[in-house]
Amino acid sequence: MNRIALIGRLAPIAAAAALAATTLPALASSHREAPFITGAPKVDGTDFYMFRSYETGRSNYVTLIANYQPLQAPYGGPNYFNLDQNALYEIHLDNNGDAKEDLTFQFRFTNTLANGGRGLELPAGKKNVAIPLIQAGPVANVADANLNVAQTYSVIMMKGDRRRGEPWTITNADNGSATFDKPADNIGTKTIPDYPGYAAKHIYNINIPNCSAPGKMFVGQRAEGFAVNLGVVFDLVHAPIEVITDPTKIGLFPNTIADSNVTTLALEIPISCLTQGSEPVIGGWTTASVRQTHNIDATPKSGLNKVDKDAGDWVQVSRLGMPLVNEVVIGLKDKDKFNASQPAGDGQFLTYVSNPTLPKLLEIALPLPNSAPTNYPRSDLTTTFLTGLPGVNQPMNVVASEMLRLNTSIMPVPYAQQNRLGVLGNILAGGTDLAGYPNGRRPKDDVVDISLVAMMGGLCMANGNTNALGLGEKCKPKYVPLGTTSYNLHDAVDQAATPFLSTFPYLNTPTPGAQ
Repeated sequence: MNRIALIGRLAPIAAAAALAATTLPALASSHREAPFITGAPKVDGTDFYMFRSYETGRSNYVTLIANYQPLQAPYGGPNYFNLDQNALYEIHLDNNGDAKEDLTFQFRFTNTLANGGRGLELPAGKKNVAIPLIQAGPVANVADANLNVAQTYSVIMMKGDRRRGEPWTITNADNGSATFDKPADNIGTKTIPDYPGYAAKHIYNINIPNCSAPGKMFVGQRAEGFAVNLGVVFDLVHAPIEVITDPTKIGLFPNTIADSNVTTLALEIPISCLTQGSEPVIGGWTTASVRQTHNIDATPKSGLNKVDKDAGDWVQVSRLGMPLVNEVVIGLKDKDKFNASQPAGDGQFLTYVSNPTLPKLLEIALPLPNSAPTNYPRSDLTTTFLTGLPGVNQPMNVVASEMLRLNTSIMPVPYAQQNRLGVLGNILAGGTDLAGYPNGRRPKDDVVDISLVAMMGGLCMANGNTNALGLGEKCKPKYVPLGTTSYNLHDAVDQAATPFLSTFPYLNTPTPGAQ
């Protein structure tokens, strides 16, 4: 179906459908969302973006961005934020709707100390002594001589099962190497005067096995792209109701994490190398895993040798598909369990989706007595949240499961024309942007505001008593007593005000530790 025909078919339902897949995750990004992961920030997945590339001339590509290590303070030296060389970072793709990975990109990292493992040294008296910092002067180039520590990485593409499938090596399209350099974090403008230029040298053209065209890859620190007022949100939504229902007051609150950084794993891959047969929809999620056994070495040696002894199978400790799910939907007692789970087993979490508690918490916090929807089980949420939106991003043969889903046949929209409310915002305004959240997720998409509308019954509001959207008789109106202003619910932080790049890797230059 061409795009014009698709838009015509979806116009009556898209305003509500856009809400359905976004309803469950709401209010804050997936940072430190489960008890275990708070003590393991290097393997904490924070955000996952998946969208058809909107850089000029790259519309036949899909961009995948997986962020880890939340809330990095730019001044957090002297060691900064290299990823864990004892961990396995993965981006999984399901291209036939069966809730199992068909392609997995596996990232492994290695730290190397300069000077043959002795580290950079300076003369002190009659001796050469190892320096205490990760740099000995200005840094401008890949594998710069002034870097005391280099972090490199390799990427394996697994076809089929992530552990038992067929491994293929990703290589540098320019020199054939299977080893890539990660740029140092943005220490400050004296150490790295031109960080955008320095980081750009670490964008690689890559060969992807059995793919007719090269892709792109970047791994390194980026500015936090998620906008939210964390303090207000988790203090029982400490904001006046007249503020969060007035669209003129979007941006009234500060983005409290605007100066934070994250570590990004970004891939840009031809669509034809990701899809299977006539199915245009792909589903994606990220994970991080560590070894089952972790024993501290009581007698570590000098250098950057591992100071621990890891062994056993890989154990998954982080999972992220659609944003915010584990943080505000899954019950506290099952958060670690969700992080260890696979989409194919999501039936065990169905009650959290069909009978969510967040609307009741919002009812208490705002306060708005007796305002939470009571149409349990929430068919308005479960229908589209676990399968994708019918006619938008639902695979032809789908197994219900939680993941971010993207219809690769829908054309991208240039950055300047994107609506921060994704599909919902453009349909309500009479537009045609079907390329945003929940059809994948772009950096500019305001997933918090979209979710707030749906959380209190926005989907059923559109469905009404006529079952026009095919959501079933249980989808009866029962809404926040705000009338049509429920479509104006927001967190008073404007996601669209966050600066992004219009080219790969899209997330902006990280905040420097010193100006």
